[in-house]
Amino acid sequence: MGSFALLAATLLSAWTLFSKELQVAQALDNGVAKLPVLGYNTWNAYHCDINETVVLQAAKLMVSLGLSDVGYKHVNIDDCYAEKNRSASGDIVADKERFASGMNHLTKQIHDLGLKAGIYSDSGWFTCQLYPGSYQNEARDAKLFQDWGFDYLKFDNCAVPYDHIIREGIVGKYKRMADAIQELSKKSGKPPLIFSLCEWGEEQPWLWARRYGQSWRTTGDISPNWGSIANIINQNSFIAWASDFHGHNDMDILEIGNGDLTHEEAKTHFTAWALMKSPLLIGTDLSTISDDDLAILKNEEILAISQDPVVGTSVTPFRWGINPDWVSNSTHPAQYWSGESQNGTVFMLINTLDEPADLFFSLTESPWIRAGRQYSVRDLWTHTDNGTAVRNFTAHAVPPHGVVALLLKDAGDEPPNAGPPCARAEWCIDRNGTLAPGA
Repeated sequence: MGSFALLAATLLSAWTLFSKELQVAQALDNGVAKLPVLGYNTWNAYHCDINETVVLQAAKLMVSLGLSDVGYKHVNIDDCYAEKNRSASGDIVADKERFASGMNHLTKQIHDLGLKAGIYSDSGWFTCQLYPGSYQNEARDAKLFQDWGFDYLKFDNCAVPYDHIIREGIVGKYKRMADAIQELSKKSGKPPLIFSLCEWGEEQPWLWARRYGQSWRTTGDISPNWGSIANIINQNSFIAWASDFHGHNDMDILEIGNGDLTHEEAKTHFTAWALMKSPLLIGTDLSTISDDDLAILKNEEILAISQDPVVGTSVTPFRWGINPDWVSNSTHPAQYWSGESQNGTVFMLINTLDEPADLFFSLTESPWIRAGRQYSVRDLWTHTDNGTAVRNFTAHAVPPHGVVALLLKDAGDEPPNAGPPCARAEWCIDRNGTLAPGA
């Protein structure tokens, strides 16, 4: 009887812990950032050279350029908005010169445009530019950000306290602010701040960060060149499974409009970020953006996949192409990707070479394609219907570092005599037990 009681107590304890974990996960599924956040961030364009005029101008351009109409709703202030010291009462203080009108005035203007406002802080003593961080002030700062009118918090990973002070790993360090945000929401009755964990992929956040926030950075900082874009795609190819509703791998702020990216590279950059369900935060000076770059950011067929309300998962590689499958290569990431959507199967093909290339695949290499069926082909960049694919598809002369994005929809049974008995010959067998040719 004693052993049974001990077993029962152990099982009850385990269930209690499991139930608490479930409650934490469910608490994040509260209508905040179910889909990847679309918006603007000041860092890549301005770094520390920000003020209320710059931020408000970006917000107004989001509206006048039609970006808000296609879903970009957040205007996020990054580092360097604060005074170097907290107030006598312990609060972060907005820079009195650069944000002279105050944060409440700024967020009201942003909200009046039909947009949402985001702010930045750090899980350590200081931000990465040595402004006040939020360590040991998590509850105070979360309330301040809410009182200022912000809807979103990017939380960085600099200025880590000594071990004997923090006595936590990176998980516990981010849990502190996550707990403060959830507690504030309960007390205030307001939606929680969207919580974006910016810890650069340290300690595998794709395994744990969805407990605490709605997105998590997966790599170090992006740069406006093809090498950086290819490297980030490569690193994320192995963890693309982690994105789903309410929790997304964050591949970093977009560089479209910056640096020396070619038009094709910019399209690949945007397509990969969107179809892999990363947040899409514009990071260029919108007052000087080109029509071509603006058209990339406003591709509504690509954005529809990003913002699919029915399917929250990312495209994933079904074949790496140049490299053997599951081999990491920072200059030649996976080339052949597919995923589900509410309207069909999405394919992304990337030419990682420095010269044009044909990209060929068999439809049933993707797990989302049915054998024995034919599929209509929609090109999400040319915005054209390109006939019907049976068994195979070839994208011809894809430009260097270019991309092809397709939406395939089931168009019925494939025609008679479309090819061998099985598109994939392995273990293809007649009901009488005879292996098909090539099996």
